[in-house]
Amino acid sequence: MRKPRCKELKSRPRSWTYYFHRATFKFESTDEDKRKKLCEGIFKVLIKDIPTTCQVSCLEVLRILSRDKKVLVPVTTKENMQILLRLAKLNELDDSLEKVSEFPVIVESLKCLCNIVFNSQMAQQLSLELNLAAKLCNLLRKCKDRKFINDIKCFDLRLLFLLSLLHTDIRSQLRYELQGLPLLTQVLESAFSIKWTDEYESAIDHNGPPLSPQETDCAIEALKALFNVTVDSWKVHKESDSHQFRVMAAVLRHCLLIVGPTEDKTEELHSNAVNLLSNVPVSCLDVLICPLTHEETAQEATTLDELPSNKTAEKETVLKNNTMVYNGMNMEAIHVLLSFMEKRIDKGSSYREGLTPVLSLLTECSRAHRNIRKFLKDQVLPPLRDVTNRPEVGSTVRNKLVRLMTHVDLGVKQIAAEFLFVLCKERVDSLLKYTGYGNAAGLLAARGLLAGGRGDNWYSEDEDTDTEEYKNAKPKEELLKPMGLKPDGTITPLEEALNQYSVIEETSSDTD
Repeated sequence: MRKPRCKELKSRPRSWTYYFHRATFKFESTDEDKRKKLCEGIFKVLIKDIPTTCQVSCLEVLRILSRDKKVLVPVTTKENMQILLRLAKLNELDDSLEKVSEFPVIVESLKCLCNIVFNSQMAQQLSLELNLAAKLCNLLRKCKDRKFINDIKCFDLRLLFLLSLLHTDIRSQLRYELQGLPLLTQVLESAFSIKWTDEYESAIDHNGPPLSPQETDCAIEALKALFNVTVDSWKVHKESDSHQFRVMAAVLRHCLLIVGPTEDKTEELHSNAVNLLSNVPVSCLDVLICPLTHEETAQEATTLDELPSNKTAEKETVLKNNTMVYNGMNMEAIHVLLSFMEKRIDKGSSYREGLTPVLSLLTECSRAHRNIRKFLKDQVLPPLRDVTNRPEVGSTVRNKLVRLMTHVDLGVKQIAAEFLFVLCKERVDSLLKYTGYGNAAGLLAARGLLAGGRGDNWYSEDEDTDTEEYKNAKPKEELLKPMGLKPDGTITPLEEALNQYSVIEETSSDTD
């Protein structure tokens, strides 16, 4: 193999090989042996004391080659992994990150490790032996509050995510031994430049600039790693962990109220925040809403006074200076979650992956926190005025959710129905009022509530919110009856359908 021409590489930031093959992900099997030899040759060069530009060029080529699982078999050894750990500054516990010239080498080494760990089972096993998770956490601590090394943090976090995804044992190590929960939460705080105004409340600048692409990518990787670290936390957690979960939930509230560099990046950021919020114990989600400040309270009072006296229902929710206010509480984050949910419904596809997490989150928040439930009821199921159209007809959030109650995907229809049922305080009569009997029949049958009643959970009593339109239409409604299918496939009252089947059975029975 020809020795790298380091003098030439100094004059250009990237090698021609990188530019020619940077988008290559498929490789010809005929050249497999050549690629293996090239990988071996690269490690032989990297172990030597060569200029930084040569190291970067070699690592760029190795990163491309490491996309091919087959060539990794002979080169994934403990010695070669240690070479990459050394170049990524993962072996030096006391070494600080001061030499800016070394940053490209660190980043490229981390990229190579990401590919190798993802594509090689041997590398995954060696990562455990080399205690890679602990080394990555130590590197993150070196990067604390250092904004100019976002790329290092980003790929450090991506590698942590991969390790915790591929090895469930590492999740426990990250959570407890390595204190991954507060560490990764601090990474998010740094990415968002959070300034705390109270124990669980941060200052939000609605007129501030969006996150940079680097900050957004770093935050997304931290959210994904935190998801793996906290998975199943909502089931079992110590009381002493509540504070840390509340801090994380407060950071996630901040995340929901800011935007990324593009609409797609904002949606990706918020999507990962929703997934992580699903891991937070529901008792700690009260920090998603917060009391108004004195200034906000004064603004709310002014806004309420400006509303006409006949708009009593609308007075409960007002929008002032980009702040969604309900019953003296700031509901901005919940409103963002509701808007996120509606956008996912409007997409019309991938409901199970994209919609069910946010619907489940809103359902649990509504069941556990009265103010959140009442706000969502006000937004999703406002006082019923349109009594002429069927509940599934229209473009309101209610109409969209009612249509989902008969979706072909069982999981989607169940969570949509459950959400509306909780907003109705699990009262059958209230659910039927907003959704209709046919749309609600599946949920009611599963709960054994076709005859009426309510669910097992207790909810506080609210005042009657029936509108004059609904009160006038209610006496004209037909009595709700259980329905069944006749032998010809048409719908008829259940008793009549059963009688017809009885007649058919009697006429078709054998007689002597």
